[in-house]
Amino acid sequence: MSLCYSVSKRTLHFKNPATTSRGVYQTHKSYYVTLWREDRPSIKGVGECATLPDLSCDVCPDYEQILTEACNEMTHDGRINYERLRPYPSILFGLETALAQIKANGSAALFHTPFARGEEGITINGLVWMGTFEEMLHRMQEKLEQGFRCVKLKIGAIDFEKELELVRAIRSHFTSEQVQLRLDANGGFTPDEALAKLEQLAKYDIHSIEQPIKQHQWQQMARLCRESPILIALDEELIGVNQRHEKEELLNAIRPQYIILKPSLHGGMYGTEEWITLARQRNIGSWLTSALESNVGLNAIAQLAAKIYGPHVTFPQGLGTGLLFTDNVPMPLEVRGDQLWFMPTKTLNGGKK
Repeated sequence: MSLCYSVSKRTLHFKNPATTSRGVYQTHKSYYVTLWREDRPSIKGVGECATLPDLSCDVCPDYEQILTEACNEMTHDGRINYERLRPYPSILFGLETALAQIKANGSAALFHTPFARGEEGITINGLVWMGTFEEMLHRMQEKLEQGFRCVKLKIGAIDFEKELELVRAIRSHFTSEQVQLRLDANGGFTPDEALAKLEQLAKYDIHSIEQPIKQHQWQQMARLCRESPILIALDEELIGVNQRHEKEELLNAIRPQYIILKPSLHGGMYGTEEWITLARQRNIGSWLTSALESNVGLNAIAQLAAKIYGPHVTFPQGLGTGLLFTDNVPMPLEVRGDQLWFMPTKTLNGGKK
């Protein structure tokens, strides 16, 4: 199968500034790789390659050149050079997405799953961004009214006592059976204070907490995983750990309860499935989440989640980011209550932004 390609760049604009522990995002830049078959040019595949400043391991000045070289090699050989692209997970993810769509005869339903056929949705968590106490409380109320039964709270932007008060207020109205609470600290605690803060939070039936301390502190993180009253999930810790033996070393050393995979940060589809295989061998749980991609990347992650965890994906995935941008890419995705649905019969022009 002989392939041709083109690369375009696009800047997406957030409806509301996205506040994280690494700063505030107003815009998001993505590269889009379009592949088509030389013998059947109407069959196209589109993949998204996007990095996050100060977070992705493959942010570099010559990113576009590396992407072009990878496209040239893939279209010449007809395959993806996974080993060469391990250091560039966002490029790998984009190429995998485009190629999967070509193999699906141009359909955005990338794999053969009930989700891709529109037969069932994927349960997702609601996301409450960092903000003032009043903003976060209002956002939490919105998510609950929308029907979410698992909500992820990003903490670390305001005073810890205020965040504790917010969690306490939520639990005073909703039990853990009604709403599952996940926290994301983005490395906001110091190793010395982390355990005491986790013990305070644990009083409110927290499902799990992501990255309580900054990455690259394996000994301290391993101790927290052993002693914390809240289950710990690794996220940033996995970024830049691209070789299989490095992944095994990290999982063996830290032994977390969960790992959270973002394909554009953690090795593309190939690397994500490798992480999950290694985690399962060690009885470590996992879920997938998006990394502020447009609907192109979001759809690819959802299709991958359905392939890996389906059928009946009831463990909430982090895929509720389809309404972040004012100028998102059309895709036949729709959030109904606390589930993400793919609508194979709806044209892209009629898709949800």
